[in-house]
Amino acid sequence: MPYRHPGSPSTKHALSGKPIGFYRPRGSKEVRHLIDEGFQAFNAARLSEACRIFSDKMLDPSEDTTIGLTIAGAMTPAGVGGCVVEMMDRGLVDFIISTGANLYHDLHHALNFTLHRGSPFVDDVELYAQGIIRIYDVLFPASVLLETDAYIRDFLVRERLEGPMATAELHYRMGLDLLKRYPGCEEHSVVARAAMVGVPLYTSSPGDSSIGMNLAYHAMLNESSLMIDPNRDVNEVCAIILAGKRNGCVILGGGSPKNFYLQGQPTLWEVYGIQKGGNDYFIQITTDQVVWGGLSGATPAEAVSWGKVNPGVLPDTVVAYCDSTIAFPLFCEYAIGSKNGQRPRKELVHRRAALLADLKRQATAARKSAPVTQAPIAQSPITQSSD
Repeated sequence: MPYRHPGSPSTKHALSGKPIGFYRPRGSKEVRHLIDEGFQAFNAARLSEACRIFSDKMLDPSEDTTIGLTIAGAMTPAGVGGCVVEMMDRGLVDFIISTGANLYHDLHHALNFTLHRGSPFVDDVELYAQGIIRIYDVLFPASVLLETDAYIRDFLVRERLEGPMATAELHYRMGLDLLKRYPGCEEHSVVARAAMVGVPLYTSSPGDSSIGMNLAYHAMLNESSLMIDPNRDVNEVCAIILAGKRNGCVILGGGSPKNFYLQGQPTLWEVYGIQKGGNDYFIQITTDQVVWGGLSGATPAEAVSWGKVNPGVLPDTVVAYCDSTIAFPLFCEYAIGSKNGQRPRKELVHRRAALLADLKRQATAARKSAPVTQAPIAQSPITQSSD
């Protein structure tokens, strides 16, 4: 008999839990007091440090920091998207790189489908038989997936999108469609709110989500020429970073979104020959460990060797080893309640073409000014004669 945690609900009542809503932080003074005075050591202290770096330095108007937020892990199914909505609305996040899954599951909220609080100890074979999907302790009917898929495919047909396109453009057009067809959804949808306030949403691996799956369907069965252009995504993110007076990131989890943001600095110096200097601020909330050697757990100190982080700013970098569903809402409460808890929005989604043009201009100038070199073919041990 499958193990069931004592006190967990039976599978037939799996969808009886409270609906998962989008929690919106409001700048609690009590939370700020707790973090300032109570979080004194270990990872509590690291989270406290992250809050102060973000609120006192990254949000300082004189710094004019361009802030990127990267999101990995199932944040929107857990309701954490409400924090992202509030941060975007207040101008505290300028652009976002997310897994496609987070944006897909965000659509459930936008379309007014219900995800339920549940238990991770229910019988998954029974869930499958009943058509119930589980993301750890988040439960919802499989029909939510099917109806969200139907919305995406209908959107693609309605908009008649064709040719190569950046993920930011796709998500912006989708957000506008949501705003038009589902008034008020911007209160509980990252995709809709981002379109409203001009925050670009990028996906580092667009094929690795149900949005990508439906794009593939659209290409094959509707014979559409629409395709995601990863080159444009790379260049747009680089252009945004290049234009920033100062640059900083808040990384939730790790994974592909983390690397996609951080590779912007090496792309500039290593590939385009433009010396930007690395990120000025680096905050990561993660459960990934450095000892396994993966990118998700790589520290800001290691990132210095790649030119991803400015070596002179390591005091303004921090990794808090925490569950993002716990730490990020606290982080947002602290930031929103700070003296810098509101900034003018950059609305970068509308500036992408101009920023790309500036990147091309600087890259062309760097190429023309670079010394002409010849690859040392004669010295290569592969091509040298054995005589």
